[in-house]
Amino acid sequence: MADPRGFMKVRERQTQPRRPVPVRIMDWKEVYEAQEQGVLKAQAGRCMDCGIPFCHQGCPLGNLIPEWNDLTLRDKGREASDRLHATNNFPEFTGRLCPAPCESSCVLGINQPPVTIKQVEVSIADQAFAEGWVEAFPPERLTGRTVAVVGSGPAGLAVAQQLTRAGHTVAVYERDDRVGGLLRYGIPDFKMEKIHLERRLDQMRIEGTRFRTEVEVGRDIGWGELKRSFDAVVVATGATVPRELPIPGRDLRGVHVAMDYLVQANRVVAGDVVEHRIHAEGKHVVILGGGDTGADCLGTAHRQKAASVTILAIGEQPPLERRPDQPWPTFPTLFDLAGAYEEGGERRFLASTIGFTGEDGVLRGIRVAETEFVDGRRRPKAGTEHDIPADLVLLSLGFSGPEPAGLAEQVQTGFDERGNVVRDGHYMTGTPGIFSAGDAGRGQSLIVWAIAEGRACAAAVDLWLMGSTRLTAPVSPTDRSISYS
Repeated sequence: MADPRGFMKVRERQTQPRRPVPVRIMDWKEVYEAQEQGVLKAQAGRCMDCGIPFCHQGCPLGNLIPEWNDLTLRDKGREASDRLHATNNFPEFTGRLCPAPCESSCVLGINQPPVTIKQVEVSIADQAFAEGWVEAFPPERLTGRTVAVVGSGPAGLAVAQQLTRAGHTVAVYERDDRVGGLLRYGIPDFKMEKIHLERRLDQMRIEGTRFRTEVEVGRDIGWGELKRSFDAVVVATGATVPRELPIPGRDLRGVHVAMDYLVQANRVVAGDVVEHRIHAEGKHVVILGGGDTGADCLGTAHRQKAASVTILAIGEQPPLERRPDQPWPTFPTLFDLAGAYEEGGERRFLASTIGFTGEDGVLRGIRVAETEFVDGRRRPKAGTEHDIPADLVLLSLGFSGPEPAGLAEQVQTGFDERGNVVRDGHYMTGTPGIFSAGDAGRGQSLIVWAIAEGRACAAAVDLWLMGSTRLTAPVSPTDRSISYS
């Protein structure tokens, strides 16, 4: 390390500054501002000469965190970018959207605030683009093998870029009108402006990856036909089936799945005209469920000038610090006070929604009860029922798995008890030549896991096609290193 005493000299953790709340809720630009370079270098210098960097254990990609922290401290931006891109295809995405399990594993975090790893990561990536250091790497030769990647989210894009660089001809199929999957339509611009997605797609196009939008595999083109047309197929469709809440009043107008709301909002920000739009202006909005999707709905509702926003969670309020049963270096569940949550809204915990109320088929409120443990599960507590006014309810309850899309019928690819695509230790499904990566096979997870699985799946596909591979494989479907024997 350039400064082995850095963590002793700079004990304060300084994260990226955020734009003032009254200003940022007036537009859709990103919440975070660039960190001042001197502060960034000082924060990178807090990275310890810890001997065993547990941040590697916390990062599914195995990012070389101590190395690029050191290079940032020594003002070697281009070298830092090279080390960052050596393990991560899209650091500008993870630096904005990943919850940073690496920071929870930081050795400094045992008795001090951990290093601002995520902040350093996104700063390196943004500087690399600003300085023109991000170059396209088209293959020196083509293998003559072809691969279809179905889905253009982070897993699909990682698979495609790795296989394109390995010399295969790769076509990415996307059912929407634009490439990006949830990066495009699920993530609001105040978390990641789409310029970051567009410039990475430009790099991939120059490298030779082909994108085919508005094609829904399973309907517009069959899986069997795709398999016959390509040497390998990768299912990277994500886990997009929302968890439902089958309670009285679910069919009332005004009760919507969160992702339907976010997709429409993102389309409008992109300049599209959306008919019959779900809009929060002047309404009392209730969001059921927290997490990233709930926070995205909260920030969107504020920017649409909602009259009020209430977030309901069935569990207890998480603590501000680690619980004893979530010791270092595990990833703890903590009470989030940053981002969209500091913009306003009321948060209620131990609240179970037991029904929606309305008039003439239109939502007017929801009926809520406090919860208690009964037979090991949280259930509504009798006598605590009460109503909350609501004009718009957004169901942010997570996702139950990928859409079947004809996989089982057309190519006999199976699904497990959780609804995920079944695959072996090499990402292969039950049909030879068809692979699965990301949330489609793993279940709902983090963006960093999607990219890590995409890179590992690409290595498995390359090995299957060519008999050997130089591509790195950071993880396996069982979270163990892939064995190629």
